[in-house]
Amino acid sequence: MSNAAERLAPNSSLRVFISAPTAARLAALARILVETGHVPVADEAHADVALAAADGRLVLTASGGAGGSLEATADAALIDAAIRAVAAGLVVQMPHAKEPGFHAIEEGEAQKLLTAREIEVLSAIGAGLTNKEIARQLKISLHTVKFHVEAIFRKLDVTTRTGALAKAAQLRLMQTLEL
Repeated sequence: MSNAAERLAPNSSLRVFISAPTAARLAALARILVETGHVPVADEAHADVALAAADGRLVLTASGGAGGSLEATADAALIDAAIRAVAAGLVVQMPHAKEPGFHAIEEGEAQKLLTAREIEVLSAIGAGLTNKEIARQLKISLHTVKFHVEAIFRKLDVTTRTGALAKAAQLRLMQTLEL
């Protein structure tokens, strides 16, 4: 069974950090978690999923970047399913939600994400150049190239060059790259 499938398995227990505006709401959410087989934890760093009650809804996030939201009136079964889905890397959204689930990133947003130099470095990565070749082409030091590559990885939340290119394509940054 894959990690995602194991996390969705009804018998598995997940560690969940809870945040709520009142002690009563915190206690109610903790009770639901225990009833559905999860373990409330006091430290978000040790949680598989974070569950926050805010503005009439429940917001879920997982370390892998997945997340979602539910109405605050969601029942225990729905909260359990959402926690398992988010832990497995899925996005959770109520069918009648007013916010779009997925949307194209605006060109202005893409430009704000990476600097012009980072886009040049990402373009060179897409062309298959090594760090040394990128340094020569852009007339910058090898150290500066490494700095830009690290910044790109951090901003795109990836750990490899291939991951950076895939994420850039997903965010539609590839339109701005001159490959």
